[in-house]
Amino acid sequence: MKQNNENTNAFLIHISAFAGFVFPFGSIITPLIVWQTLKDRSQFLDEQGKEAVNFNISYALYMFIASIIAVPFFLRSFFNNVRHDYGSSWHYEWDFDLGFGSLFGLIGFGSLVGIIGLIKVALIILAAIKANKGENYRYPLTIKFIK
Repeated sequence: MKQNNENTNAFLIHISAFAGFVFPFGSIITPLIVWQTLKDRSQFLDEQGKEAVNFNISYALYMFIASIIAVPFFLRSFFNNVRHDYGSSWHYEWDFDLGFGSLFGLIGFGSLVGIIGLIKVALIILAAIKANKGENYRYPLTIKFIK
């Protein structure tokens, strides 16, 4: 019975990342709190908690970097279509382009972020299922902030 309870707690550590849909930074804070309360019970819970927290911090970092990279493309898309007349009067015509005028337009980055979000959800579900079976799961492309 102890093994089943341990697997269920590991499952809950991974699934708690969905709290990020409820409140900001919930995908980092909630697994961190659950891991901190359960880490002394077993080595398996400690390992899975570290893995869940590291993955969610890494994901947040990747999304922050992607948003910083998207800003220049957004501004280019916005200011690319500014038209002005150098004649006797200044006339600006603002035309916001949400299309694929540039290779990485605003819609392209939005799609990329959406796909990465779906991959995150799938990885969390996969990790939770593996942890519930008692298997040690490692998220791909995770930076080890907590060792």
